[in-house]
Amino acid sequence: MREPSFLDVLGKRVLIYGDVGTGKTRLTVRLLEEAVRLGFGKETTVIDMAPKSTTIRGIRVGGRLSEATDLTNRLKYLAPRRVETPRLAARNGKELLVLVKKNRSRISKLLKQYTGKPTPILFVNDISIYLQSGDFRTLSSAISKASTLVANGYYGKALSNDFSTGVSDLEQKLMDKLAAMMDLKIHLT
Repeated sequence: MREPSFLDVLGKRVLIYGDVGTGKTRLTVRLLEEAVRLGFGKETTVIDMAPKSTTIRGIRVGGRLSEATDLTNRLKYLAPRRVETPRLAARNGKELLVLVKKNRSRISKLLKQYTGKPTPILFVNDISIYLQSGDFRTLSSAISKASTLVANGYYGKALSNDFSTGVSDLEQKLMDKLAAMMDLKIHLT
C-alpha cells in the first residue's frame, strides 16, 4: 500500500500506529509538511505529546515534530515543556504511575486549550502516551472538534514492561478504541 498524501487524508480521521522505530513520526511529519506547503498552516494545530528524542536503555524513543521539521512555526503548535517516558524512566511501578500522572496533567491542559479554540485540522504526535492515563474522554472531546485528524501512537511490544501496573494493557485497549473511530488506520511494521 502506498503512503497517503495529505489530500488523501483531508476530511478524515487517520491513525498511524506501530512499534518503536517503524516510521510513525516520519510519516506524520511528511503529511504535516505537505499540509503546510498546500496552504493549510493557519487551519492546523499540532498537539505534540512526544518526549524529546532520547535513548534510554539502548532504545531510541520519542521525537517531537518540532525536532523533525522547521514548519511548526507556521501553525499552532502546542507541546508541554516536558513529557516523561514512564516505562523507560521508572524504576518501579509506583514511580511509573507518578510519571503517567504528570504526563496526563501536562497534556490535558493542551487538549482543553485546543477544545476551547479548535482548528479544522489537528495533528497529534504520540497520542498513546496520553492514553496510558486512561483519560479517553478529554482526548475524544478534543479530537471530535477537528474535521481532519492525523494522529500517531505506539502500538507494540518493545515497551511492554510496566511493572505489572496495567498501564501497557490500558494503553493498548484505548488505542484499539481510538482505532475503531478512525476512517483510515495505517499500521506500520
